[in-house]
Amino acid sequence: MDMRTENRNGYLIITLNQSRLDAASAPGFRSGVEAAIAEGRQPVVLDLSRVNFMDSSGLGAMVAVLKTPNCGELRIVGLQRAVLQLFRLTRMDRIFHCHDDVAAALKAVKA
Repeated sequence: MDMRTENRNGYLIITLNQSRLDAASAPGFRSGVEAAIAEGRQPVVLDLSRVNFMDSSGLGAMVAVLKTPNCGELRIVGLQRAVLQLFRLTRMDRIFHCHDDVAAALKAVKA
């Protein structure tokens, strides 16, 4: 799974560098994010701005990440139109805190 992690002022920012989160990539996504989170409880910002396709396996991996021990508050940023529509259709936008970008998510966590 191609992802980058960054600690910024006490926040863990995880950027997924792939265009798809589907059955083929979901297990790697889940294990990569869980490994990054395992280092300690802190707010997590998950940047999905490069993801333009997500299927039910991707959604399942997202829910699994949300339930990960040590996962602090989780914020999702940068949802592309198709992925945002999927979140709305499945009402995942009511479960996850979604923001336009990292700056907006960090501001919301601080508030």
